[in-house]
Amino acid sequence: MRVSEVRTILILFQTSGFRNFQTFSLHPVCPHLTRAFPHLVSYSRCVAWAADALLPLAAFLATRVGRCPGLSCIDSTPLKGCHTWRIKSHQVFQGVAQRGVSRTGWCYGFKVPLVITDQGALVAARFTPGHVEDRQPVPTLARRLWGKLCGDRGSLSHALFTRLWEQGVQFVTKLKKKLKPPLLPLLDKLLLRQRRLVETVTDQRKHICQLEHTRHRSLTNFVVNLLAALSAYTSQEKKPSLHLHMDELQDLPAVVF
Repeated sequence: MRVSEVRTILILFQTSGFRNFQTFSLHPVCPHLTRAFPHLVSYSRCVAWAADALLPLAAFLATRVGRCPGLSCIDSTPLKGCHTWRIKSHQVFQGVAQRGVSRTGWCYGFKVPLVITDQGALVAARFTPGHVEDRQPVPTLARRLWGKLCGDRGSLSHALFTRLWEQGVQFVTKLKKKLKPPLLPLLDKLLLRQRRLVETVTDQRKHICQLEHTRHRSLTNFVVNLLAALSAYTSQEKKPSLHLHMDELQDLPAVVF
């Protein structure tokens, strides 16, 4: 069985709706997809070969990311490695995963910041340990961006805004409650209200695909599952979108309180 076939099966699993790979492999794949995969192997052998698909999946995802049209959103989501009660006994991600805090509370695992366009296309992605601040990976993810980048209050920083401005990116975020609100263009005001688009994409990856679960048995398996889920999203025909038209946005007022 070729590595490209293993990669295809891993991506199909992310769009199948099955909760575990064993059920997907034993029921739809083995009985019905033998013509598509004439050299199909057993479930255990396919899992063992999944590690060989790591680099091909990364290369495939790199060819599927979109280009920045000038409007993009960024958000970071936590991925739990195990339940909080089992942190001390958990050994799969020992020394790699860390305990961090987010808006949903404390968790032990990783964070995955995503950058998408206003049309829902994936532009950049990265995964970090759970204790890394949301601001840290933003400059790296914004290297290929231009125009406006919308984020949340967790990424608010004057130094980060200045650094991105030098890269040609305007970082638009909501201010904290104690800060005095400045004059904002109406376009920025509207974009901040629609920034939840990236949270919709993350929610789809967690519930439609199997982006987050605690059944991983190695770090390589976790990365393969993450790359397969993101690759499956780039192949999705209908993506969440803001349906913005730049001709209509040019007629908006200049600033608003």
